[in-house]
Amino acid sequence: MTEHTSEHTPENPHVVRRGSGVPLIAVHGTSVDHRLLLPLDDALAEAGEVERIYVDLPGFGRTSALQDDGGLPELAAWLVDWIRAEVGERPFAVLGNSLGGLLARHVAAEFGAQVLGLGLLAPVVDPDEDRRTRTDLVVRERDDAFMSTLDPDDAAPFLEMSPRLTRDTWERFREHALPGVRAVDEEALKRLSARYVLDAVPEEAAPPFEGPALILTGREDHLVGYRDQAALLEHYPRATYAALDAAGHNVHLDQPEVAEALVRAWAVQVGRATTTA
Repeated sequence: MTEHTSEHTPENPHVVRRGSGVPLIAVHGTSVDHRLLLPLDDALAEAGEVERIYVDLPGFGRTSALQDDGGLPELAAWLVDWIRAEVGERPFAVLGNSLGGLLARHVAAEFGAQVLGLGLLAPVVDPDEDRRTRTDLVVRERDDAFMSTLDPDDAAPFLEMSPRLTRDTWERFREHALPGVRAVDEEALKRLSARYVLDAVPEEAAPPFEGPALILTGREDHLVGYRDQAALLEHYPRATYAALDAAGHNVHLDQPEVAEALVRAWAVQVGRATTTA
């Protein structure tokens, strides 16, 4: 059962800020909230003088939903407007997960050279599920004794997402993913799903992105896969691409050490870009 308690409006969304300096905006995906990306904060801090800004999108976490249609075009427009109000003409970087990855690509296309770096974690490439090249969720590691101790209501979303059914993976999921799953506004999610399409493919609406980019995927990601993301490389000539074994859609929760190392390396590149911006 979900319990959505909104404390902030779309005009004043819930935001967690850490550090100070050049803005680095972190955008979560569907059915979770900003907490999903907090485990990466130490790695992102390697960028140096950067303010990490974790936002709850409308309808998720502590931010109330958009009114009226509330589809993907409206959510994308809201994010662009919010970022413009947040950063003005300052350079910034953006990191997005899942739906947040699709939105981050849209942001990079909209803001162009103002975006210093682009990070994509298990990003949605095509909003149309029927056109995605997906894979099966194969369980690579399972601790049956531990899994038998979980409450079935808690275990269900974990079983749906992770190829590593172990205590340590569960603890990361419980802390960083499950609260957002429980907080989602189901009616807002229905409206989003009903109009889950962008007016234009971000890469077709802008020239190639010349800043440092990271495209991180999981080999067991049954929601967005890992092959379609490789096709983005032509548009991002400075991108690092990786498909991690034994990692699903929550790639950084399933394989934290490797994911954090790659995010840290990207953050360092972003930090170098901030010194020349």
